[in-house]
Amino acid sequence: MGLMDRYEALRQKVTDRKESFDRFINLMENETTWLNSPASTRFHLSEEQGLLKHSVGVTETLLRFREFLAPEISEESCVIVGLFHDAGKLGMPGKPLYLPNDNEWMVKNRGIRYKINPDVVAMGLAVRSLYLVIQYIPLTDAEAQAIAYHDGQYIDDNKIVAHKETPLTLLLHWADYWTAHIHEEGRGKQIGLSDGEE
Repeated sequence: MGLMDRYEALRQKVTDRKESFDRFINLMENETTWLNSPASTRFHLSEEQGLLKHSVGVTETLLRFREFLAPEISEESCVIVGLFHDAGKLGMPGKPLYLPNDNEWMVKNRGIRYKINPDVVAMGLAVRSLYLVIQYIPLTDAEAQAIAYHDGQYIDDNKIVAHKETPLTLLLHWADYWTAHIHEEGRGKQIGLSDGEE
């Protein structure tokens, strides 16, 4: 199944908050670079549609973890936090965070294909993600925590919730880490996962 088909299948899982979800999706698709943005400037899916690939992959992994570890959490909740945990990487409507790097030397010699837009107000990516989502979709406190602290203890500022994470926050963090380091970096092949298991 192609990326856009996988994305659409995930969108169909949102029913209770469909109206607000659809309004946010409309903003994302029409006023941001959501459908074609890279996931980073250099390393992490620094390519066309990199952010969408990552977000769809994280959401699919999150739903698998949920099935076995916390089936009491709704699929809708997983889709919302999974798809939008990194929405802050888009910048703001009309102001993309990542711009094509016009420094050919940096692209060729350092592999830095994108640069940060200096016109976007600086803030943590998870904070910007939460800021964007909460304007359109009502979130539970557990969903807000999951988006805000999805990077886990890799971020010093996240120590404030150490050992107080909700199950959704833990699942999102694990899904994000697993997707980035196993699926996207190809480590799944190193540990013997078939393509169907990745």
